[in-house]
Order: sequence, then C-alpha cells, then structure tokens
Amino acid sequence: MNTVYPNMYIILCGPSASGKGVAMGPGQSLLNEIGITLSSDAITREALIRQLCNCAETQPGEDNTDPMFHSSLSIFSREFAVFIGSNNTQLMSDLCDWFDCNDTWKYTTKGQGEDNVLGVWVNIIGGTTPELLQSSLPRDAFGSGLMSRIIVVYAKERGKTVPIPFLTKEEKELRTKLLHDLSRIAIISGEFKMSQEAMEYWYDVRVHMDNHPPFDDYRMDGYCGRRPHHTLKLSMIMSVSESDSKIIQKSHIDRAISILDEAELHMLKAFSGVGKARLADTLLRVMSYIAVVKECTDDMLLRQFISDADNDDMQKIILTLYKTGAINITQTPGDRRRKITFVKQVV
Repeated sequence: MNTVYPNMYIILCGPSASGKGVAMGPGQSLLNEIGITLSSDAITREALIRQLCNCAETQPGEDNTDPMFHSSLSIFSREFAVFIGSNNTQLMSDLCDWFDCNDTWKYTTKGQGEDNVLGVWVNIIGGTTPELLQSSLPRDAFGSGLMSRIIVVYAKERGKTVPIPFLTKEEKELRTKLLHDLSRIAIISGEFKMSQEAMEYWYDVRVHMDNHPPFDDYRMDGYCGRRPHHTLKLSMIMSVSESDSKIIQKSHIDRAISILDEAELHMLKAFSGVGKARLADTLLRVMSYIAVVKECTDDMLLRQFISDADNDDMQKIILTLYKTGAINITQTPGDRRRKITFVKQVV
C-alpha cells in the first residue's frame, strides 16, 4: 500500500468579488503567526523549486528510528491563476508529482546538472474564478491531471455582507485557542494508524466509493478515482484536529466524507465553462442569462451575445439547451421569433 500524507490542494472558486480572499485572510494570518513557510504569491517555477529546497529540515525519528528528512512548503495564493500562469504545463506537472510527497524528487538545473529534493511535502490553498480556471488550465489538467488532485470549493456569492467587520470578544478568545492548537499540531509527526473499527469500516467505504462515484462527467473521472485518497488525507486531519493520538477513528472517516460531500454539491459549477465544445463558455452564460430573465426570444439572445456568437452558433446553443431540458421553445404562427422559457439549470 502506498504511503498517504495529509497534504491537500484546495481551491476556493467563485465569481469576482465574492469574498474568496476575505475568507482566506484569517487562515493566512494564523499560518504566519505559527511560522508555517509560505511560498511567494507570484513566482517562477525555478524560484518555487529553490524555495522548496530551502525548506529542507530534519525531523527526529520516533522510538530510536532513523531521522526523517522533509522539504515542506505551503502555497497560499489568493489569485491561483496568477500563481499557476497560463497553460504552464511544466509547473502543473511538478505539482502533480509533489501531491504524493515522494521521498526524493529529482530536477535538472540549467548548467548545473541534476539535484534532489528530499521528502517533498506541498500544500496548496488558493482562490480563483471559473473564468480564470478555464483560461489558465489546459484540458490536459482535467481527467487524471492536476485537477483530479484538487478539491474545489465553489460558491456563487457571499454568504452574507458584513459592513463593519470585527472580532467579538468570544471570537478573539476562540482565535487564541485555535492558535494554540495549531501550534501543537504543527510539531506532530510520525505515522497515523486506523483503529480496528475504522479499518473494517474503511473497507466497506472504499468499495462503495468505487461503485458509486459522486459524478457522472468525463471531466471528473480522475477526481473520482482519487476520492478515496482525498478521504484518507482528510481523515488524518480530522484525527489531529481532536487529539495528538494519531489514531484514525470511524468518526474521522465520517467527518471527512461529510466535508467532501458538501464540497461536491456545487463543485461541477466551477468547471461549467470547461469542455471540448467550442461554445461551452458562451452556452453557460446564455443559460445563466435565460435563468435570470425567465423568458426571452431568440433574437434577444442574439443581440445580447452578438460579440460571442453569430446566428448559427446561437441556434446551436438554443437547440442544445432545449435537448438537455434547460429551456422550452414555443412559436406563435406568423411570428418568426421563438419564445424561450427557462425550465431548470442543467450544469
């Protein structure tokens, strides 16, 4: 069995100004206070590898075992599309390699031969919009590529508006306690083990995941295949959030699954503009427009999206939405215009 490490790649995704950076802010503040090494927000691949090399540390072994070497770095980027760059396939390939925390990762430097990074351990927390996600990542990043290793948390709008944000007395006390716990968690090392009950439960869960994937979408095949891996990573995190025993209980697996279930409810919406169809992005925006106005005509749609689709393209989009059950189409005898009525969101 391959060793699983509790590092994670997590992206908050939503429209511009929906509060992704605001949500990430308190976490960054806590990480800075406990001394977690964070990467630069915008960085070249070469500079990122140098940062990773400079993070190398030695961890004493447990029970007289050999010491462990690790190079641990957390990528914290409020604009993940800026960090990853446009179609930066080499960096995306590196991130895929780092996800599994190889004991040794080799890379070639310009004019200096081959170097090794020992004990790679990389976290990612980032923010982006669906549009930037589509424009910055090639289609190869989906399926079994980088996106299969990322948990995307999508929200279409702010949960609430806070005109004058501040921490209450209770929240300040909670922050102090959280900072203490995170400082303790940061120094925990060693192997996690499952209780006997958790081991037996995991066998059934693992089989169920294979037979009941959460998505029936070719873009998510790779993610579905890695979902058990994500669950184990989260189970370790749930365990350490409660104690330093490094024992995974059945309740930790349940918590991990519950978190994934909640994220997956809206995850596909982050990829709704990503697809092989040339008009995939325009189709999404046309459907969203119809959902807002509830009723319109085909010539209204053509005027609204004239810069994105000509008449032939618009007719293809309308036909596609009709065949998927998103809209109804009616036409009055003698009227060349067709009335389009919203039925349901299908993406």
